[in-house]
Amino acid sequence: MMKLWKRASGAIKDRKTLFSIGFSRKTSFRNPDLDSAIIHATSHDDSSVDYHNAHRVYKWIRSSPSNLKPFVHALSSRVNRTRSWIVALKTLMLVHGVLCCKVPSLQEIRRLPFDLSDFSDGHSRPSKTWGFNAFVRAYFSFLDQYSFFLSDQIRRRHKKPQADSVNQELERIQKLQSLLHMLLQIRPMADNMKKTLILEAMDCVVMEIFDVYGRICSAIAKLLIKIHPAAGKAEAVMALKIVKKATSQGEDLALYFEFCKEFGVSNAHEIPKFVRIPEEDIQAIENVINGVDVKEETKEMEEEVEEEKGIILVERPELKTIITDKWEVFEDDYFLTSHEIKEADQHRKYDVDPSPLPLIVIDEPVYFTHTLPDLITF
Repeated sequence: MMKLWKRASGAIKDRKTLFSIGFSRKTSFRNPDLDSAIIHATSHDDSSVDYHNAHRVYKWIRSSPSNLKPFVHALSSRVNRTRSWIVALKTLMLVHGVLCCKVPSLQEIRRLPFDLSDFSDGHSRPSKTWGFNAFVRAYFSFLDQYSFFLSDQIRRRHKKPQADSVNQELERIQKLQSLLHMLLQIRPMADNMKKTLILEAMDCVVMEIFDVYGRICSAIAKLLIKIHPAAGKAEAVMALKIVKKATSQGEDLALYFEFCKEFGVSNAHEIPKFVRIPEEDIQAIENVINGVDVKEETKEMEEEVEEEKGIILVERPELKTIITDKWEVFEDDYFLTSHEIKEADQHRKYDVDPSPLPLIVIDEPVYFTHTLPDLITF
């Protein structure tokens, strides 16, 4: 009876908000149609999600930069007035989808225009909502940092194009690893959280994990070729930390996907196998740090890496593989030789990431996605 009352109360609130929107005028900060779509997409109903209106919002964001201000205004107003974990979580999922649109105007957002770092649901006892509160806070923390990272990447891309230095690439990988760590904190922890909306949100999180970890893999693959005695000891030290972190995060990811599979997250139904970076590559970096003369060894390693198309850190069992004595190379074109990298750079259509070799290319937002798109292969 209490659940029915809460749903009815939430539905009444949504209708009242929609009714008031009907009397508002369109200005540079207000778009009644966009406002209405946002209210529908972030309704109080925890039993379903409104795919149609979510994608209406995405289309507005992609159609014109002028729609960003009304979007930010309407969303901030919605979040700042709510004490419902349902509305808060749907808002975050909608923001996540908008960020995945990767349009240039998103650089104006920087950090998220609202704060849910201390969110607490006000409609039930804390003993019943603590898990939902923690989920919302963790999701917000990731999206807040991801928005800032994405804004920075867009700004850099639209400046005069120039190749990143090794140090800049190292810093970018570290930021991606930090984002991945934050993603792994987003998980249902309470026993009462197996709900449709939570499962939908976890699908979005899993998709983002594939994307971020894929970028890390791609960047490390290129980085290992560049770390040699001439690169400098400081950069080699940073690279070694990154490689060890990647190995550790691979283990964390395996546990996370196992948890997601048991919880019932559809996008984690098939758990990928995370492969360790070969010990000889780690040893090569340590040799640079220790000042060991490995010029000839490094040269041979670079030639071998270029010939065998680079490192692979993630594999999916359904793909055909070619086994060599040192590498496991998949028959896809996400890891290429240096010559193929240059060609791929001329034709790629990835909207934000300056790396020419993302493992995953997603043209559509991942909000409310049930299955992995065909383009995601490892």
